[in-house]
Amino acid sequence: MKLWLVRHAQVRVDAGLCYGSSNVDCDIEATHIAAKNFAPNPSRGSVLWTSPLKRALQLAQALSSIRPDLQGPIADSRLQEMDFGQWEMQPWDCIPREAIDLWVAEFPHHRFGGQECAQDVIERVYGALSSAFQLNVPEIVWVTHAGVIRAVQFLSTYPKRTAIQSVAEWPTSAPPMGEWVCLEINRLITF
Repeated sequence: MKLWLVRHAQVRVDAGLCYGSSNVDCDIEATHIAAKNFAPNPSRGSVLWTSPLKRALQLAQALSSIRPDLQGPIADSRLQEMDFGQWEMQPWDCIPREAIDLWVAEFPHHRFGGQECAQDVIERVYGALSSAFQLNVPEIVWVTHAGVIRAVQFLSTYPKRTAIQSVAEWPTSAPPMGEWVCLEINRLITF
């Protein structure tokens, strides 16, 4: 299955702000540009899923208006960004260094900000991938977030595992806002 992972466009928040699962606005012009740039890529009739957070949903809707042949958009909460709990909408510079160090040291299971850990994100993304495979379609588009994209990259890098063991295994890159990556996801991932 070909999986297009499209990251939402530029958000309208101050630089350096931790906004994870917060429902922040995105730049409308950047959203339309991202939709226009991505539109030629997916095959006719591909399935379009999106995070329900408005910055992703707006891009999915813009893409759908350009490509009405796409099936969707279907909002799926499993495609939301990681929830950083008490650190949501706080400047990264104001988050105590000890909190960040603890997160890195205990990365798989530490709930940074008290809500969600990396393993939680991997498990919900794994569930979304399982559902995607059940559709038995050749191409799916996910409009989502950097954390979800990294979780898919982790699962495709370690196809026999669904548990992360350390921060060293977490992918360090994701497409910039408004851009995408395409992965061939095969049944080597244990579903």
